[in-house]
Amino acid sequence: MKASVAKTLSIASLIVTASAQRIVLTNDDGWAVAQLRDEYNMLTAAGYEVILSAPAVNQSGTGNKTTTPTPLTSACQFDTCPTGSPATGTDPNDPNIHYVNGFPVDAVRSGIQNFAEARWGSKPDFVISGSNVGSNLGSGIVGSGTVGAAGEAAIEGIPSFAFSGASGSSVSYTTLTSDPNGSSTVSANVYSSLILKFLSTYLSGGSATPIVPSGFTININFSLTGSCGNSVNKFKWIATRLVRSTSGVDTTRCGTNNLPDETTVSILGDILGSISGCVATVSVIDANTKADAPAAAQKAVFDRLDSILTCI
Repeated sequence: MKASVAKTLSIASLIVTASAQRIVLTNDDGWAVAQLRDEYNMLTAAGYEVILSAPAVNQSGTGNKTTTPTPLTSACQFDTCPTGSPATGTDPNDPNIHYVNGFPVDAVRSGIQNFAEARWGSKPDFVISGSNVGSNLGSGIVGSGTVGAAGEAAIEGIPSFAFSGASGSSVSYTTLTSDPNGSSTVSANVYSSLILKFLSTYLSGGSATPIVPSGFTININFSLTGSCGNSVNKFKWIATRLVRSTSGVDTTRCGTNNLPDETTVSILGDILGSISGCVATVSVIDANTKADAPAAAQKAVFDRLDSILTCI
C-alpha cells in the first residue's frame, strides 16, 4: 500500500470517531521531524484538536530530565528558528505548533499548562508522546524522553500514551512533501495511521474515566514497517509487559496470566513480519517507576482494546 493511500484510507475510516478530543502532542526527537508533523497533520485531518509542543532540538535519551527553558544559543532543529530565538516559540504558519527550548518533560508541561490553557481554557483530554523514531522497549524505557514525557503527563493527571516505531529516521518534516515515497515518509504514514487506529479503538472501547488508570501510562511499540510490506492492516496488536516474568501477576490474556515481554514479541514480529504480520506491542506501566503495572490496571487498558488485540 502506498503511503498516500494508507493515509487516505485511515483518515476516511476514522474521522467520525475523533469527537473533537483535545490532544497535546509531543516527542523527544524535536519539533520539526517528519514523523511528528505527519502525525499532527493526520490527527487534525481526522477531527482531533491538537497542540504540538515539542523540544526545539533533538532531546532523545533524556528521560525525566527537566530545566528552565531559555533563549536559544543555536538554531532550532533543521534551522526552523534562528539563534537567539525566545525560550518558546510558534510556527509562523500554524499557531498550534510550538517549540520549547528544554527537555521533553518541559515541552509537555508547557503544552499542558500554557499552550492548552491559552487555546482551550482547560487542560487537554490526553497526551500523545511520539511516535518516537526508534523503539522504546523493556527496562530501557527509563532513559526514554518519549516515555518520560508521557509519564509526566500522567503524573499531572492527564491520560497519556507513548508511541515508538522501529522504522524511519530523524529527517525534516519538509521531506513529507519533497520525498513522498521515501522510506521515512512511508514509515511515518504507516505509524500515524496505526496511531489513529489505536485511538479510535481505545476511545470507543469503554466509558470508564479516566481513560487510562490514574498514575499509569501506556507504552506502544511498532515493529519494522517494511517486513510486512508497509501495510497497516497486517499489524497484529499484542498485550505485553515490559520485562519477562513467570510470577503469574498479570491480567489473564490468551489463557495465561504471564504476559509476553514486549522485546521478545517485537523481535519476533520483525523476523516473521512478512509471514505473519508486523506487531504492535501494548504495555501498561507505572508513570513514576516505569515498571510494569499491576493486573487491574492492565485489564482496564486491555479491555478497551479487546477488539484489536490478538494472541501470538
